[in-house]
Amino acid sequence: MIQIKDLHKKFGKNKVLDQLDLDIEGGGIFAILGPNGSGKTTLIKSILGMVVIDQGSISVLGSSVSKHWKYRKEINYLPQIANFPGNLRVRELIKMIQDLRQKSNKSEKLVQVFQLDPFLDKKLSTLSGGTKQKVNIVLTFMFDSPVLILDEPTTGLDPAALIQLKALIQQEKEQGKTILITSHILSFVEEVADEIVYLLEGKIYFRGTLSQLKKTTGQADFEHAIAAIATTPTHA
Repeated sequence: MIQIKDLHKKFGKNKVLDQLDLDIEGGGIFAILGPNGSGKTTLIKSILGMVVIDQGSISVLGSSVSKHWKYRKEINYLPQIANFPGNLRVRELIKMIQDLRQKSNKSEKLVQVFQLDPFLDKKLSTLSGGTKQKVNIVLTFMFDSPVLILDEPTTGLDPAALIQLKALIQQEKEQGKTILITSHILSFVEEVADEIVYLLEGKIYFRGTLSQLKKTTGQADFEHAIAAIATTPTHA
């Protein structure tokens, strides 16, 4: 599904990704964790082809990201910050994205699930951050793609919307999809993730299930286990 070999990336003198290897065979929820500056965002953007890597290779669904841009059609991406054209109305944005990609029969249901009907004719510039994030979620999940990449998906969500998001993620998992998530909300990660990939200084220091992480660190709860791997890391 996703194969990453010997990945290197620098920005100036700053080494962001360093000899990183990662294979994700497909199916399940993988949480990409690590402190700020660990390389999470660069890794995601490299998979999406938004960052040109210095060395190594990345393939998604058997296609190299450096040669075949069409693979991106098989990925639904939820960016951390939803930067929408402020003059567009919500209804117009949804239709525009549908026209750019493909027809979708999920958008109406998702609008109802996240209670966006009252906002469909409002301009995006007038929406709160949480409502914009709900629009962001609708745009991400309304297409049927085998890979989803969700960057801080819980940002700004109220409790009711968060419950709906978690249910939506589980539905996608049950359909055999591969979901990559970054989040600083460890309770959310603990609830949804099948595996943890922990990055530090551009390297993978741990990969495994939550129970394996607790066993490796000798910690009984997830938050303390993450803190332990961060302070006394060992390579995966």
